[in-house]
Amino acid sequence: MRIYQDLSEVTHDDNTIITLGTFDGVHVGHRFIIEEVVKKASDLGGRSFLITYHPHPRKVISGQIQITLLSTPSEKIELFESLGIENLLIVNFTKKFSQLTPEKFIDKFVVKGIGAKEIVIGYDHHFGKGRGGNQDFLKSMGNSSGFDVTIIPEFKMDDVTVSSSKIRNALLEGDIAKANEYLGRQYAFNGTVVEGDKRGRELGYPTANLKIDDEDKLLPALGIYAVEVTLKNSKKYGLLSVGKRPTFYESGDIVPEVYLFDFNEDIYGEEIAVSLVERIRGEEKFSSAEELIEQMNKDKEIGLEILSKLTN
Repeated sequence: MRIYQDLSEVTHDDNTIITLGTFDGVHVGHRFIIEEVVKKASDLGGRSFLITYHPHPRKVISGQIQITLLSTPSEKIELFESLGIENLLIVNFTKKFSQLTPEKFIDKFVVKGIGAKEIVIGYDHHFGKGRGGNQDFLKSMGNSSGFDVTIIPEFKMDDVTVSSSKIRNALLEGDIAKANEYLGRQYAFNGTVVEGDKRGRELGYPTANLKIDDEDKLLPALGIYAVEVTLKNSKKYGLLSVGKRPTFYESGDIVPEVYLFDFNEDIYGEEIAVSLVERIRGEEKFSSAEELIEQMNKDKEIGLEILSKLTN
């Protein structure tokens, strides 16, 4: 896949099928759109092209210091490529860019820039200043500029329209099954193993404390999860704790830490990928370390049972 950071790098070609959007999460609804782009490009002997934005438009327009992302830029790139997209333009989303009208955006980026035989968008997609660009606008612009427009209808699962916001809410509620179903894969995040207080080692459950690679990446609800972990290109299994450790601390930051089954190596500084399989329970405050250990033993048994289904 060819990745462009600036429109000036792109060669104009009118035999191009384009889609555009933020695509946070690259969920099953997004995949339906992207797969249609790739199929049309293949059928027409043209090129597939995806336009996306960084940073997230909401972060720039609203001025939020931190937003929660389902997928980081690097994760999206990997997912786009896996779906067969040949060309990707990552637009630097700035305040100035946000003031570009839909007409000027399509004229600059599509008609005069990339070139297009067809644009494929989701039924509810809006773009440009004031979100004025929609399917009716695109069809009108296509008629005057010579490109076709295909509108992809909403993607439903069990009569529910899949969306990034629904996935985000599911993760915040600890409903991993629903989030994974809507994503079409396990929700995952990357982190670097850093020094912790070694409390887990004292309890008989040595954990790897993680510094998440992207501060905007959404962590799930506080609690204990059965997880798959990729470490040094090897698959491991274990438990993830996302919490403030209330048994020992009155307050503090949320700390993600992983306990790996049958593993006792020094991995400080290593990059690992954590994929959520199932939530075991929410975070709890225990009256003693002994009570916590007893619960951790139960968590391990449940986790082993859950994960055994993946390895058998």
